[in-house]
Amino acid sequence: MSHFTSMKTRFQNLFYLQSALNKLQIEHTTKKTLVKQDNLTAYNTDLIIPQSNGHNIKFCWNEQEYALVVDMSYWNQPYPLELFIDKVAQQYAGEVIIGESKKLGFEPVKYKQNVDGSNTLVLERWNKND
Repeated sequence: MSHFTSMKTRFQNLFYLQSALNKLQIEHTTKKTLVKQDNLTAYNTDLIIPQSNGHNIKFCWNEQEYALVVDMSYWNQPYPLELFIDKVAQQYAGEVIIGESKKLGFEPVKYKQNVDGSNTLVLERWNKND
């Protein structure tokens, strides 16, 4: 029996989520869905991670965040769901920090994955007023 699970996430930016999946070498595609509200036409973009069994993993936009939607009966990844979410969340956080810091003039100079699984990121910004 199939049982779809929808997990809340903190992933709110499509660009950073795609960047995180790319860095983790997780193959994915996008799917735009037409949404009509008050005579306005808009599109939601969902991310789809194909699985060999045909039961894909999806990050679906719910107007607040990208919720993970998956049928746990058909989970076909090399690691458990919790570890999958942790890996994506950690990479997503790094992408947000780097991307938003660049907007403020910072540049990453060092990125290191530590033995304990944490990451160290060093950013710098030169003061152009001197």
